[in-house]
Amino acid sequence: MQSRRRATAPRLNPLALCLLGSGTLLAFAPAWAQSQAAAPQTQAMETVVVTGFRASLESALNKKREDRGIVDVIKAEDIGKFPDTNLAESLQRVPGVVIDRDAGEGRSITVRGLGADFTRVRINGLEALATTGGTDSSGGANRSRGFDFNVFASELFSSITVRKSASADVDEGSLGATVDLQTGRPFDFKRGWTATASAQGRYNDLSGKTTPRVAGLVSFTDESRRFGALMSVAYSERKVLEEGFSTVRWANGVSSQGLFATAGSDPAALAASNNAANFHPRLPRYGRLTHDQSRLGITSSLQFRPGENTLVSADLMYAKLEATRQEDFLQAISFSRTGTNGKPQTSVLQAVYDASGELVRGVYNGVDIRSESRFDELSTEFVQPTLSLEHDFSDTLRMSVKLGQGKSRFRNPVQTTTTLDANNVNGYSIDFSGNSRLPLISYPISVTELSAGGLGFVTAAAGAATVPATLVSSEIRIRPLGATNRNDNGQVDLSWDLVPDRYTLKAGLSYKRFVFDTFESRRTNEALMYAPPSGVAASSLTTTLTGFGKGLNLPAGVPTSWIIPNLGAIAAAYDIYCNCLKSGPAGGPGDFRLTSISNGSARGNNFGATEKDEGAYVMLDFSERVSSLPLRGNVGVRYVRTSQTASGFDSVGNGTPTQETQSYTDVLPSLNVALNLSRELILRAAAAKVMARPRLNDLNPGMSLNTANQTITAGNPNLKPYRAKTLDFNGEWYFSKEGFLGVGLFYKDIDTYIQSLRGSTRYGDTGLPLSSLPNSQNADTVYAITTPINTEGGSLKGIELNWQQPFKFLPGVLSNTGMQFNYTYVKSNVAYRDSAAGNASIVDNLIGLSPRSANVSVYYDDGRFSARLSTSYRSAFLTRVPGQNNNDVEGTNAAVNVDMSLSYDWDDRLTFTFEGTNLNNRAKDQFVSRSRNSPVVYNVTGREFLFGARYKF
Repeated sequence: MQSRRRATAPRLNPLALCLLGSGTLLAFAPAWAQSQAAAPQTQAMETVVVTGFRASLESALNKKREDRGIVDVIKAEDIGKFPDTNLAESLQRVPGVVIDRDAGEGRSITVRGLGADFTRVRINGLEALATTGGTDSSGGANRSRGFDFNVFASELFSSITVRKSASADVDEGSLGATVDLQTGRPFDFKRGWTATASAQGRYNDLSGKTTPRVAGLVSFTDESRRFGALMSVAYSERKVLEEGFSTVRWANGVSSQGLFATAGSDPAALAASNNAANFHPRLPRYGRLTHDQSRLGITSSLQFRPGENTLVSADLMYAKLEATRQEDFLQAISFSRTGTNGKPQTSVLQAVYDASGELVRGVYNGVDIRSESRFDELSTEFVQPTLSLEHDFSDTLRMSVKLGQGKSRFRNPVQTTTTLDANNVNGYSIDFSGNSRLPLISYPISVTELSAGGLGFVTAAAGAATVPATLVSSEIRIRPLGATNRNDNGQVDLSWDLVPDRYTLKAGLSYKRFVFDTFESRRTNEALMYAPPSGVAASSLTTTLTGFGKGLNLPAGVPTSWIIPNLGAIAAAYDIYCNCLKSGPAGGPGDFRLTSISNGSARGNNFGATEKDEGAYVMLDFSERVSSLPLRGNVGVRYVRTSQTASGFDSVGNGTPTQETQSYTDVLPSLNVALNLSRELILRAAAAKVMARPRLNDLNPGMSLNTANQTITAGNPNLKPYRAKTLDFNGEWYFSKEGFLGVGLFYKDIDTYIQSLRGSTRYGDTGLPLSSLPNSQNADTVYAITTPINTEGGSLKGIELNWQQPFKFLPGVLSNTGMQFNYTYVKSNVAYRDSAAGNASIVDNLIGLSPRSANVSVYYDDGRFSARLSTSYRSAFLTRVPGQNNNDVEGTNAAVNVDMSLSYDWDDRLTFTFEGTNLNNRAKDQFVSRSRNSPVVYNVTGREFLFGARYKF
């Protein structure tokens, strides 16, 4: 990073354009021209060339200042160097943007309280959707419209633009924002060759592992600037441990048809535990998740000028994210069970609840203990070729054509869970009194070795299809799945200067065809296992987890080691991936055949959708004067017709194909105006009608039936889109090249919203066949049903404050310091239906909305040494309304993240770098119930440090 005075000829070359931004150059061009007229052309002039972090701030401000709408911009600090190691983590520096993390890494964003499904992402000007998988607590496999930013390496991009106001020439589909990701192109750089390379080592202090991160870019432009070619490559690996405590959900004693056993219970403790006002964790467990990830990204770009008025650009974006994840838990499963194998076998010896109804401590008999291990292989491959043509027919008439296809292919070919079990254990205790997030759990059995009455393989008898009703079998779950998204895009835009520099008429046509497909398979009966094959010792099928809890400050007495299933050994011994009937009866423990459509538990995740969007717009850009003050902006209208076909399978027989179609049209007017009260002070206003289409998984016309959990999940292919009216007002003061003070007010009237409606009913009232039920259930068995519906929506309003300040007025070295600060407050009132209360409405915040968020970065940059310390804050937000199991809400608690970055320029070519992320080891802290704030997930992933160098050739 540099901020140096150099005696140079002031050439407006492409390198300066890249580093300073076109707005900076245009601002200085008149003064330069006057100087040139007054001085001989051979006279050398002294100019200030600012590079590095300060240059990126200046360039981003210039782009924001020039735009007719309300935008925020992030620019690369240098060639191949984005300000953060992850795109989502860079975006959280933008006012109103907060992020969700998976395995400690930014995955998705929320803009002004509107989550990932309300945010459109374009790569090189065309809409794209990249999806991957995550932990269940982070949303699992992405089968929706939300963009997973962790698929891409940040080094591949040169800028990000967050468009918060709508304009007619930008495709519909967003209630929150449109995010434009731009990769590098050869004409961005100087003539001849440009190249850079970087290498870093990444160290995680929880896993103790060091992994590589490398990137490189090479670009060539011929002397005539008729032809250019560019390629960039980025590769990284990441090995992370995620450790902590989780419960999955909290329930009261009467939920899920389950009451604690009378026999053997203390009467007072039993009464308290079966009181509907008191809640216990359904699956209390300590666990370790081991994440092993590699990420490859490649971009290429060819640019050609066949004539002075024509530019052809061909861009290719490729990314591949491969990962494995192993999840190991030591847990008590009885509290989540129903029927004969659940709480009716568990007696309560002691139970203490606080005033809010949360369990403080309890001691129980008849508890099933389980060591569970899940292993996933995950892969996302993204490819997007784009061809664009820009042609000037004359000085006043221009055309732009873009064609492209984006394809994201996510596969989870291995998702296998195996268990060790100990049934009906007496003396199990859990105590939250010392730490509400990390309880003391005591297991009255050895958890570090196979033993009689302790952890081991609970199996069905040879040739049997069941185990005794008083026992719960060990399990082998096999659930491969995948999802494919494909976007075909075509767009033509015309621009005609009616009055040059004052009025420009724009019009365009767009066509998008989006195809989505997802699948999943499972075993017919996952909850059965037979004894190890002859000659195979049970001990050979296990291994031991050690060293748990390094970053947690666990209560004394919590096990830090326990035995876990050895998946590799089990897979080899049982041949579990044969997709065959290995032994015994169909549906028995030796049946490893995978079924999908005919499997009630997997059927609902086999569906697809095809969507065609045909759009047209007309818009007028204008530049006028009002009382001698410059006024600019645009006004226009966009028309779009959406046609959807959703395909799935219902639960009749072995799955009957079903298909539903619908179409709807939207007319979306928009207005953006910017009034310059002075050169430095701008007032902006924007108004628009906007829409966002329903989540993909909500459009599923089929349903899934889970007899183990007694749940039915159904889609709704007739959902109408989210629709809203928006208003924005901004005041912006650009008081220096790097200095800015802004305030923004925004309001959204959401006319339609989509929520998941939950309720309970007798299975016999669903109309589904009784033949789908196991022998232990009948028509009177109560099932929880979830389905999406349109609701009346509500309002959202907020304020953004943004302050960027270089401290040049300070003495000495302090004059090289500066600060970035932003704060956002958002409030919403959205009506949710509550089926448990006769379809009454519950008014609450939007899902994913943090009422308060803030970011502060302080930096130092003297032209050779640069340092930056950044802190981001996000207040608590909701993830589900109403909550499950008789809870009001579910959500995630407030979080603070601290990151830092250092760099030192050895010379003009070599830079040494050191970065730290998550320096405060912030925990993922999810909760259920506003009044209790009971823990659902409390996990840490450790601090990460990156050290390395970058070289410019």
